Amino acid sequence: MRVLVVLAVLLFAGSAWAQEKVDVELVLAADGSGSIDDDELALQREGYAAAVTHPRFLAAVAGGFHQKVALTYVEWGDPESQETIVDWMLIDGPESAAAFAGKLRTQPRAAWGYNSISEAIAYGIDKMLTNAFEGRRKIVDVSGDGPQMNGRPLADVHLLARQHRVTINGLVVNLPGRVRTGPMGEPLDEHYRNDVIFGRGAFVMTAEGRQDIARAVLKKMILEIAENENSNLLR
Repeated sequence: MRVLVVLAVLLFAGSAWAQEKVDVELVLAADGSGSIDDDELALQREGYAAAVTHPRFLAAVAGGFHQKVALTYVEWGDPESQETIVDWMLIDGPESAAAFAGKLRTQPRAAWGYNSISEAIAYGIDKMLTNAFEGRRKIVDVSGDGPQMNGRPLADVHLLARQHRVTINGLVVNLPGRVRTGPMGEPLDEHYRNDVIFGRGAFVMTAEGRQDIARAVLKKMILEIAENENSNLLR
């Protein structure tokens, strides 16, 4: 029996040791619900693709302790619809970033239904628990143009995030002519700030329309990746 216990410990230790060390494990969880038409979805993906390949983002990656991060891109909708569009990839320079962006631009649409931010977060955390990376920081980055509508309470996934030391950040997309509010009629960014984000240093950023997504995503991802938040990469 003692031999079996020792073997089990060694196997677990070997598995943990085999995980690749990265500065950040980052889940990009983007709104793919029914409120997003195909043109908007393409523009949204292009914003993320542009951010991932931007020289300032790559400089933030290069400035980290390990000089590499792990990214995955998920689109979400209904409580039963969280879809991995680009699975985990190691980003350590222009070539890997371009490969990630290329996949993001070409994968078919998959998410359906309406607005379960909580299940998108839970799905992102699960992906962190089952990947091949070990990040110094773990972040689920949720973007959307609407409020939490379905699925488990956000407070429940905050407990899950606390358990696994995951930070939840938010990006609110304000669309001209579409006034979206939180469950109590509050501004959408206030809903995200009060109910969605969680953890040390968590923050909300706003994009004013789809055309502003690339700018907002780039700034947000630099903040999430850069070791020094006062970095001139944000200028």
